[in-house]
Amino acid sequence: PTANTPTLGQADFLKLMTAQMTHQDPTSPMTNGEFLSQMAQFGTVNGIQGLQTSFANFATSMSSNQTLQAASLVGKTVSTSSNQGLLSAGGTINGNVALTGSSPDVAVQIIDPTTGSVIRNMDLGSQSAGTVPFSWDGKNNVGTPASPGVYQVQVQSLVNGVNTALTPNIQAQVASVSMGTQGVQVNLAGGLGSVNLSQVTQIQ
Repeated sequence: PTANTPTLGQADFLKLMTAQMTHQDPTSPMTNGEFLSQMAQFGTVNGIQGLQTSFANFATSMSSNQTLQAASLVGKTVSTSSNQGLLSAGGTINGNVALTGSSPDVAVQIIDPTTGSVIRNMDLGSQSAGTVPFSWDGKNNVGTPASPGVYQVQVQSLVNGVNTALTPNIQAQVASVSMGTQGVQVNLAGGLGSVNLSQVTQIQ
């Protein structure tokens, strides 16, 4: 192999085989079985290298297709698993939570990330198993509109007598998409960060 070809190619293999047969010990020549065995080994290695190349090309193609598909999400509203939501001026924060079983008490808390204080409690009451939607109108507990910005959203559910925290799915607008080391990333508007495309649970 040359400096530019670090792997053993077919031509290199045949040269080695010819040299081996030319300089073999006359008293112990290579048998047909040995020759066929070496040929089979080369064929296996060559086939694996071909498969690796094919899979690499396939993975690149899939990544490109995913990026193109994700690009169509720009400007649309999607739901992602998150504890944060963006409140726009006069807007709302919408989401849902998936219950694996019925609960006698489901509650949503809106928390100011700056102070850590709960500014709105929303009691959703008793709920059956399944997807439970909720919406915050942007007002605090005394009915005063909250300032636009990012707020934390916490969901509590009573399960078998134990108060359990659940991660909701929050609606957000897609600002852009990008290709990273973890795959296609969906960049959310309003400073909500990025999520993997696989974390998008719904497209509105």
